[in-house]
Amino acid sequence: MATKAKRPKVDDGSEINPLQDFLQWCNRVGLLLSKKVCVSKEGTVAEYGMLAMDNIEEGEVLFTIPRSALLHQETTKVSVVLEKERSSLESSSGWVPLLLALLYEYTSSQSHWKPYLSLWTDFKTLDHPMFWSKEERDRLLRGTGIPEAVDTDLANIQREYRDVVLPFITKHPDLWNPDTHTLKLYSQLVAFVMAYSFQEPQEEEDSEDDEDDEEEEKAPNPPMMVPMADMLNHVSNHNANLEFTPDSLKMVSVCRIHKGEEVFNTYGQMANWQLLHMYGFTEPYHSNGNDTADIPITNLYKVAMQGAQSDLHRQLVEEQWEMLGQMMQEKGAFVFGKQGCLTDTELHTVLKVLCMSREEFSEFKDNEGWEEDEEEEISLAFSNEGLSGLKASWKWLIHEAAHLTVRSYGDMEEGEGGAKSDQELMEDKAAFEGLSSRKQKALQVRCGQKSILHRLMELTKS
Repeated sequence: MATKAKRPKVDDGSEINPLQDFLQWCNRVGLLLSKKVCVSKEGTVAEYGMLAMDNIEEGEVLFTIPRSALLHQETTKVSVVLEKERSSLESSSGWVPLLLALLYEYTSSQSHWKPYLSLWTDFKTLDHPMFWSKEERDRLLRGTGIPEAVDTDLANIQREYRDVVLPFITKHPDLWNPDTHTLKLYSQLVAFVMAYSFQEPQEEEDSEDDEDDEEEEKAPNPPMMVPMADMLNHVSNHNANLEFTPDSLKMVSVCRIHKGEEVFNTYGQMANWQLLHMYGFTEPYHSNGNDTADIPITNLYKVAMQGAQSDLHRQLVEEQWEMLGQMMQEKGAFVFGKQGCLTDTELHTVLKVLCMSREEFSEFKDNEGWEEDEEEEISLAFSNEGLSGLKASWKWLIHEAAHLTVRSYGDMEEGEGGAKSDQELMEDKAAFEGLSSRKQKALQVRCGQKSILHRLMELTKS
């Protein structure tokens, strides 16, 4: 049951003016905040957050946001021109209309959204790896998959700005200015959208009439900025959740929250590398139940080639690999979580093919494949409980591929003279606290991934 809403209030923390302005704006736009919570910079895990001022029961509404208070391309002052020229704003990200709205609203002194956007004065708190130097990313995050993801992001952002955004804003000098609305600001706003935006869940439609038809994949709903909801920090074991209704969005408690505790939302089931890549933070080592580690599919190929005993065997592996390339559609990696393989069907296929004899492989090609095992059986076989029961040849491939992957990380501080290993740094509280914020976050990601891989090696050793 929701508590009676009242005018938002603020604690006595620092930088009260921007926050007070924002809360007064919330009051004006009809955003209702429960008297049981407050926004604060004190007592939260990072920057702004929300604290319980009283005990909160499961199912209570903590705040309600009218849809008119959401910031997106349809609520911005430049919505007419964005809608009129929508076809010229299409891009692979689908974010350009929102980003153009943000470029305009963020730099307009008369913006209706100024009290909200003024909470982010320079975006320095958005410490995404895209803002680290390339040398720093490659050194601190080697092996995690983040440097490659960021390189792709930066190339896409530059191309999108150059090919779509710049021609558009140049065409509308009364609303945008290339000297103000630069690639640098655009990149900062991309990080802002990555870290703080929300996407409305897709509506599920009944498809009983065409169950056998191939379903067309729907484009995801565009992102939008949701004032107040973006104040909440994330943990995988969250205590509140955002609910969407036709008229408003509501943050609702999903369990009892005690007075003085922080209110946490969830951004979904996110591994630490995803949190750092998209949001600029990590959860503490071992506390993220959604953490994952990737084993590149090419590592299984390398191991299989190393294990080949003759030229004929190597030739067979080459043929098997070529066929897998056609079947797998360039699957980049196998994903392992804390309970086992999350891409078990794909891994099952690769192991089955790579461990075939010449005769089995010929028969496989002649039959154009095989009847797949039951998904439930595969899932159990590649769980932590089932891995030890796999065929010896399969376990050997997984073990050696995991070992090869672990070696790709190195140690974060290696080459610096008597430096400690990642695990030693993580276990030495004083040493860990002496690291920079970026090194701490990188270490959380690396150690989380390595621990999953080491556990996998334990479960598959002969």
